[in-house]
Amino acid sequence: MTDIAPLLARLEQFLERAERLLPGPRRTLEPTVRAWRWQKGEGPLPITRPARIALDELLHLPRQREILERNTLQFVRGLPANNALLWGARGTGKSSLVKALFARYANDGLRVIEADREALVELPHIADAVEGRPERFIVFADDLSFEADDPSYKALKALLDGSLAAAPENLLIYATSNRRHLMPEFMRENLETRLVDGEIHQGDAVEEKISLSERFGLWVSFHPFTQDQYLDVVRHHLHALGVAAWDEARALEAVRYAQGRGSRSGRVAAQFARDLAGRLGLTT
Repeated sequence: MTDIAPLLARLEQFLERAERLLPGPRRTLEPTVRAWRWQKGEGPLPITRPARIALDELLHLPRQREILERNTLQFVRGLPANNALLWGARGTGKSSLVKALFARYANDGLRVIEADREALVELPHIADAVEGRPERFIVFADDLSFEADDPSYKALKALLDGSLAAAPENLLIYATSNRRHLMPEFMRENLETRLVDGEIHQGDAVEEKISLSERFGLWVSFHPFTQDQYLDVVRHHLHALGVAAWDEARALEAVRYAQGRGSRSGRVAAQFARDLAGRLGLTT
């Protein structure tokens, strides 16, 4: 029997190209809505209850907060600003910082359009939808990563800085990722490094990956908490949940919880605090 896999692959590529040529979604960005989730093929869906996180709740992120808040404020005030890539360890506050900045500046005209990796192929439609609007729009691409042949990769790359059409001045992209270059990296790519007239040149695969991340004007790195920072965040969340008592036994329990999860992060701290507060509530 003839192998039809190559034919199916070509057909899938053809359908993806044809899809991008079809008219964009009909839904509009209603002026009374402040946040949307862009669904591939459907357009913007209103988010009726956006997360409300206060900037002051984000502990031990002073450098990251200063950089991204300054960039966001520039954008809100109509000044030049950069697209931003927030990268680093999981659960360290990347997404929370973006959500907190939206909560802080929503009253100043900041709007957010959340788009997952599949929806990024419709970035040209998003750009058309926001162009000419008085609000300032951030496309929020959370937990982003690509494979080498992903069509969304090319769409994002083109909008950032690589298309003949300029992006609207009221649109920025904030992306979060565990990968600094947004794509998987393999040991074999290091073997592609070559010498040309005494200069070191990276392999084509490495250059391609760097070319996307370099189109973000801001790189903001996030790192795991130290144990003291982690425990500080645990106490903060417990206090917010009405649990004031803190002793060495609970600190040890929090450390063991983090060890079991393999991570000391703000996310793990919040999860432990909810677990402990819930268990204490059952005994009262």
